[in-house]
Amino acid sequence: MNTDITSLSKNCLYSMMEVVCWRRNALLWQLNLYRERLQASFFLCKFATTIVKDRIMLTLEFIIRIFVAALLGGFIGLEREYREKAAGLRTHFLVALGSALFMIVSAFGFEGVLKDPNMRLDVSRIAAQVVSGIGFIGAGTIIFQKNAVRGLTTAAGVWVTAAIGLACGAGMYLLAIVSTILVLVGMEAFNYVLRQFNRLHGVDEEKGGDTTSRSGE
Repeated sequence: MNTDITSLSKNCLYSMMEVVCWRRNALLWQLNLYRERLQASFFLCKFATTIVKDRIMLTLEFIIRIFVAALLGGFIGLEREYREKAAGLRTHFLVALGSALFMIVSAFGFEGVLKDPNMRLDVSRIAAQVVSGIGFIGAGTIIFQKNAVRGLTTAAGVWVTAAIGLACGAGMYLLAIVSTILVLVGMEAFNYVLRQFNRLHGVDEEKGGDTTSRSGE
């Protein structure tokens, strides 16, 4: 009788130990599962944060590009505004800004479509159409009056302002800044040199008995 009780007690003890071990293993398994889920959630949050951060930085870069383009176009427009030309500050400002925006959209606006291997697109087509569109604006500044053509320099200024905007949209800041400086030099310094040359030429002709007056744009 005592032997049976002892055996039964041992069996109950073994059963309880098995239950405890099973519950411990189940608890450890659940803890491991929760830890894996937590690690996965942390990884996903970190991945999403990285994507959002990269997207924000890229957007800030785009904003800087259009801001620089508008600023450089405004410098050229100030010179034309000072000369009281048809296309002034606002026109050059908008042309440079729009050109930079078209360049950014052309280069980065179709990334999702280009990931498809069956899709073939030329991302430079939108930027190329800017040159054609600027031709209409430039044509509106050219005036034929009294057998003289006026507005060619302003039309060329609008055209090169669009090119500067495209350069800014592509991130070529140094090239755009140097081009703007050259444009301003060409419009102001060369204009001054040509006026001085015409003045001296007029004086020489006046000494010879023939007076000729010339006017630049």
